[in-house]
Amino acid sequence: MTECCICTEVFTDPRVLPCIHTFCLKCLLNYGMDRKPGDRMPCPMCRKEFTIPDGGLSGIQKNFCMEKMLHVRNLLVGQESHEQTPDALRELVASDTQKVTNLLVMTEEVLQRLESEKNDVVEYLDGIEDEIDTAADKSIAAIQRDRVKLLSEVGSIRQKRLKQLETVKQEVEQHMTALESFRRYSETLLSSGTAYDVTRSASSLHDRADELMKFDVIGHVDSSLPPPVNLTFTSSTVLDRIEENLVGTIAKEGQLKQIIEVKSFL
Repeated sequence: MTECCICTEVFTDPRVLPCIHTFCLKCLLNYGMDRKPGDRMPCPMCRKEFTIPDGGLSGIQKNFCMEKMLHVRNLLVGQESHEQTPDALRELVASDTQKVTNLLVMTEEVLQRLESEKNDVVEYLDGIEDEIDTAADKSIAAIQRDRVKLLSEVGSIRQKRLKQLETVKQEVEQHMTALESFRRYSETLLSSGTAYDVTRSASSLHDRADELMKFDVIGHVDSSLPPPVNLTFTSSTVLDRIEENLVGTIAKEGQLKQIIEVKSFL
């Protein structure tokens, strides 16, 4: 783990590529001696290309984790008992493995809690949306009932009033027909009748004229019809209040509970 795959020696100034492979800086400089900043260069191991940074190959990020491992290795190598080196490294690896395992277990629990919270939020807010739809439907139905009722009332008033007007109109038209008939007969008698005809008919025509004149057209209309329709409509003022919510309101009772507790296993 602490040896460069190019020179096969212990790392000196280890640098890590974007593909996570690590090499000595001197090995990278030799490998890419003809490369310039901005050029594309393949990884010596996996051949995945990366872009040489502005500072050249020397600007590639140091592998600090590897440097720490090298430091531990140097300490172990410097000990008198070489048998302790593999045991110490084994203990280090085992400790790190246990830490990572504990963190993995905690991460899985957090993900499960997040998924549960997501499902709870979706289910809860779906219920709120159903309540809003139900309330809105009730309001719409109530408005529709009022609309039908009001239109029906106006229709009844219209029908009754038109019937009254039509009846009085027919009576006036009948009287008008009688007046026109009298006028045509009188004009014909005066223009074409003999003196005898006029003398014979004058008295009866006079009586008919008196009878026709007794019919007070205006008075008949005024007495036959009820007062003029005086109907007004006033819309609900609720719709004029823009800030008023006609369906309902949503009240926040507090922030969502924090259900995730992060515990350190390290």
